[in-house]
Amino acid sequence: MSHKRIPKRKAAMAAGGVVALGAAAILLPNANASQDGGGSHDAAAAPRTLKAADASDLASQLAGQLGDAFAGSYYDAGAQRLVVNVVPGDDDQVAVRAQRAGAEIREVDNSMTELHGGAQTLKSEATIPGTSWAIDPRTNKILVTADSTVTGEKWDRLESTVGRLGSGMATLEKSAGTFKTFVSGGDAIFGGGARCSLGFNVTAGDGSPAFLTAGHCGVAADAWSDAQDGQPIGTVDQAVFPGEGDFALVTYDDPATEAPSEVNLGDQTLQISGAAEATVGEQVFRMGSTTGLADGQVLGLDATVNYPEGTVSGLIQTDVCAEPGDSGGSLFTQDGLAIGLTSGGSGDCTAGGETFFQQVTTALEAVGATLGDGAGDGAGEQPGGEVAGGAGAGGDEAGGAGGGDAGAGDEQPGDEQPGDEQPGDDAGDSTGTVGAVSGSGSGSGSDDGTGTGAGHGSGPLG
Repeated sequence: MSHKRIPKRKAAMAAGGVVALGAAAILLPNANASQDGGGSHDAAAAPRTLKAADASDLASQLAGQLGDAFAGSYYDAGAQRLVVNVVPGDDDQVAVRAQRAGAEIREVDNSMTELHGGAQTLKSEATIPGTSWAIDPRTNKILVTADSTVTGEKWDRLESTVGRLGSGMATLEKSAGTFKTFVSGGDAIFGGGARCSLGFNVTAGDGSPAFLTAGHCGVAADAWSDAQDGQPIGTVDQAVFPGEGDFALVTYDDPATEAPSEVNLGDQTLQISGAAEATVGEQVFRMGSTTGLADGQVLGLDATVNYPEGTVSGLIQTDVCAEPGDSGGSLFTQDGLAIGLTSGGSGDCTAGGETFFQQVTTALEAVGATLGDGAGDGAGEQPGGEVAGGAGAGGDEAGGAGGGDAGAGDEQPGDEQPGDEQPGDDAGDSTGTVGAVSGSGSGSGSDDGTGTGAGHGSGPLG
């Protein structure tokens, strides 16, 4: 059952409203992937070179134009091309239209109607806590995942249901972890004894400053602070969880709060110019209060996750790591487009695993908010080449120091990053190359202010 809370907005003034999301630092290079408009070339013969955001826009256009023949799409990051699945039919002009638009065409067996029908069968016959499923356009199948709690009769029921769908429609995988929402006690934004992460600053429908976070954070507490046991800075306006999403809108109590459209990455910020739909295959970055900065790839769309608290649908499935306390944190692209809000998953930033995100575009539409203040154009003004490792936060205001070493463009050695001025034992190991590596840290701590942390190098930025 979904919970929607819409309390009265408070007019009390609370100075300062920007919440620091972590101690990682990143220098994002200019987005320089070219978009080949074709010029005098035959677009049908040569697919266009596209940035991921442009590929997402083209995919949306083609989905409407191709109708029932459209069977999903994904971004080939290596070739920088949009691959569009089409179901062969009587209209032989379908592929031609898609090719002329600049896409690479692939004929497949399963239509989107059939794939959604298979997902509906899973929902009605195998809604089991610890399971998830998402449509993977790269395989043209439904990817079904079961966590470590799905055993015995539950596993037999899931396996039987997937088997009835057929090997050409669905695949079943086992995850070593446990699906859970990533909420925890500690630092970042606080409410009702829980710790979460701020996602994106937005403008509410009435023009007041607000921010998005996870819905399971929004139903856990009405008021949120930027310091443990501190004065509230925001009040939950709307929250949805579980059900058709995992998102919440929190309005700042001070209507004069400066809430810039950016992600705080520690030593610098990344301007967020707008929101975009996720595209399977594109590289994305996550910022969270526990593990800082991490990156990975979109694996599936329209994912359904059966958490212990209930079923959530319409999520993005990725291989980006996250841990408790990262809930609500921002998922974004290198060139400054908001993609998602951290919901939950089965792994951590040591062993990996699946992580699911709420689509930002869906959340914005549902709560009537807008994102992007026109102050910048994504990463256009960001210098490139250097990336520093991130510090992990741990415990109740106890710092576990992350030890990510800088991957500096001038090949200077990296120094260990302190964990929010809190004591801790450093145990970091990340590597850096010119313009290549981002660092993410994780840490744990206790109430007496001691803790440990570990920095982990993550993938290339450009």
